[in-house]
Amino acid sequence: MAATNKLTDRAIINAKPKAKPYKLSDGEGMYLEVAPNGGKLWRIKYRFGGKEKRLSLGVYGDVTLTMARERRTAARTLLAQGIDPSTQRKADKAAEATKHANSFQAVATEWFAKKSPAWAPSHADRLLRRLERDIFPVIGAMPISDITPPILLEAIRKIEARGVGETAHRAMRDCSQICRYAIATGRLSSDPARDLRGALSSVKAVHFPAVTEPRQAAPLIRAIYGYEGSLIVRSALRLAPLVFVRPGELRTAKWADIDLEAAEWRFLVTKTDTQHVVPLATQAVEILRAIKPVTGDGQYVFPSARAGNRPMSDNAILVALRTLGIGKEVMTGHGFRAMARTMLDEILGERPDLIEHQLAHAVRDANGRAYNRTAHLSERRRMMQRWADYLDSLRTGADVIAFRAA
Repeated sequence: MAATNKLTDRAIINAKPKAKPYKLSDGEGMYLEVAPNGGKLWRIKYRFGGKEKRLSLGVYGDVTLTMARERRTAARTLLAQGIDPSTQRKADKAAEATKHANSFQAVATEWFAKKSPAWAPSHADRLLRRLERDIFPVIGAMPISDITPPILLEAIRKIEARGVGETAHRAMRDCSQICRYAIATGRLSSDPARDLRGALSSVKAVHFPAVTEPRQAAPLIRAIYGYEGSLIVRSALRLAPLVFVRPGELRTAKWADIDLEAAEWRFLVTKTDTQHVVPLATQAVEILRAIKPVTGDGQYVFPSARAGNRPMSDNAILVALRTLGIGKEVMTGHGFRAMARTMLDEILGERPDLIEHQLAHAVRDANGRAYNRTAHLSERRRMMQRWADYLDSLRTGADVIAFRAA
């Protein structure tokens, strides 16, 4: 039977508040409740399971008279099917909440919150900006379980289309890590990025300029020891070739991770999310002991000159090199890694696997298992001291004879 509609928009607008709430009926159980404060709420009264129940249909203003009648019809349709509208609404809200909690953006935000405390702030900021700019607007609202390889590829190719291939590859790796986290937390069965290997255009490797020959390294090391800038930058610049870690790892080095008595620096490699140990040669310990009275009370070994609670600028080493007249085509902060990798192998004859371990690269045994963070630590300690002594000999101009390691 069609509803006998009694209310009009004019009647609703003219309904004034009274000392107590009162109702304006619209038929078939629906009415408008007018509150003493002037608020007007749509409700429907119905019976289910022998009990009288009420269901809110929304606030007048947000919900028009026509919309309220449509919601009444929907509720009565559920009743005709033997379904309680109140129970159905709760189920719908729960489903929507679950859907939101399992959206790609929600899972990514949860993953980021768990992982980012161990990352360098600059790395965390770049990754989050990449997600917010390129990924969330495209697939962020989708349930992560609905994201198929073609859907993910479409999102990544929008990045690639801008001509930033490296960013596209990094975004793909980010999405893969997020999906693997979703698998671990029971919200996804497989990683869609896994089936997209080779789908993006290859990115040509860009090699950082580096000094890799003794005749070039000798004046470089002498120039570094002649730098007359601030103690913080001077110390970081001298330590860089001795430890040959990534520039971001050097500038964000924390005193809590350094044990001068054990001559070790242990930290989490943000690129691979693995622990790393840097044995410190006596020369490295000497540099750190000299700066500790100045920065040892803070968090960072090399704090910013402007804000002591932040690490020094990622351009500090580069600026120092340029101040020394060392051009960008000759050496960069990252170039110390290439210098150590090449000269430890070709000049000092150290084992390649020891060098790779010290560079914090993944090294596997004959069975394909990755060595742990302390693998060959005593041998690496010997290698790092030998490397520091070799750099000293270059700096002081001593005759250095290249020989193979025993």
